[in-house]
Amino acid sequence: MKENARPNIVLINCDDLGYGDLGCYGSSVNKTPNIDELATEGRRFSSFYMASPVCSPSRGAMLTGCYPRRVGFGSFDGQWVLFPGMPIGLDPSEVTISSMLKKNGYSTAIVGKWHCGDQKEFLPDQHGFDDYFGLPYSNDMGRQRKADPSFPPLPLMHGSEVLEEQPDQCTLTERYTEFALRFIRRNRDIPFFLYFAHMHVHLPHYVPDRLLTNSKNGRYGAAVANIDWSTGVLMNELKALGLEENTIVIFTSDNGSRASGEGGSNGGLSGIKGSTWEGGQRVPCIVRWPGHIQPNSECDELTTAMDFLPTIASLIGDSLPEDRIIDGYDVSSLWIEGEDLKSPYEAFYYYFMDDLEAVRAGCWKRHIRRNGEDVNLLFDLDADPAEQLNLYYDRPEVVAMTDQLIENARQELGDAATGYAGKDLRPAGRVSDGKTLTEYSENHPYMVAMYDLEERG
Repeated sequence: MKENARPNIVLINCDDLGYGDLGCYGSSVNKTPNIDELATEGRRFSSFYMASPVCSPSRGAMLTGCYPRRVGFGSFDGQWVLFPGMPIGLDPSEVTISSMLKKNGYSTAIVGKWHCGDQKEFLPDQHGFDDYFGLPYSNDMGRQRKADPSFPPLPLMHGSEVLEEQPDQCTLTERYTEFALRFIRRNRDIPFFLYFAHMHVHLPHYVPDRLLTNSKNGRYGAAVANIDWSTGVLMNELKALGLEENTIVIFTSDNGSRASGEGGSNGGLSGIKGSTWEGGQRVPCIVRWPGHIQPNSECDELTTAMDFLPTIASLIGDSLPEDRIIDGYDVSSLWIEGEDLKSPYEAFYYYFMDDLEAVRAGCWKRHIRRNGEDVNLLFDLDADPAEQLNLYYDRPEVVAMTDQLIENARQELGDAATGYAGKDLRPAGRVSDGKTLTEYSENHPYMVAMYDLEERG
């Protein structure tokens, strides 16, 4: 491998993993030695955000570098996320990390959860991925106790075809990891992009017995351990093939933990998945690139998953499209240098579906809407990351400053709660009639006729 060769990219995105679920982010109950080693060898970001507190809009934003509303992913015919057979998906005309890298000669693959549309027009092969193995949506959207009886059998896909229905979820992480290893070995001599989108720790928690036996945190801890095991296998393979020096590894989560009795932790932050409190959107992020990123370092500047596209484009020498707005920033300097550098964000906006609920500017976070009602809340996140002490009535100058930012967001991105339409917004993809990838048949030899854990995410 030439010294100046373009770096490989491995993006590991977990599902519902909370800010406090990793050892390197303070967990004392989950065993994460391999992920902790990533942090020791790279940079840990402590003020990193997803653009949504739920999965479909979060993933669409991460791939496109745009707020969900920018790409029509604020809501889905009134739903928080996409469900099986919905006629909506990420428009194939959007520039994604994968399509940008494919254009630049990268081999690309996704393994795991997609959740950006299950119609053939919206599947990964329409967004720059050469190969795909995984579930098209959440692992609780199959035939399961206490699930919606209209849900079809859970499809495990390879490419655009259904490979298996109702797969044994206990084995999926191992199968995903094997697919990832084959992809890396096959592309060891050319630049590659691997997007590993874990099933864990989304409910229900199906885990191998050996991990459950050793867990100090029940099924949840075993699911975290499964992610950690897979991460260790991937890192071992990169080292064995001599690729680790020229591979950027990014580890993160699509939103915060449910943290409501299942074993998850948002590390003392208020709120959970599905909320615009910090616990819903501030998540772990680790970036490792030996020889470029300072090991065992930390960055507390505000960055987001929307920055991945522009940052990766910058690192491989590509430019962003000029025919559309990209909301994220090139934060390569924060990755590689970091010392005494500041976040490029004047403001970061927290949307729940199509409603603007909060804004962060520097250390200040202003909440304007909560559970469908107007609120007046202001927190200093540097001093009070748990959002406990309301300073709204003590800091009128900050309220005035955030008032202007809120108006800017409403003009630019819109706000359904106050009737603002926004501008320069692009619609999601839509087909005339959505249909499910599978249909239940009482004569089909399903491996698992009905998943027996009752939890749903």
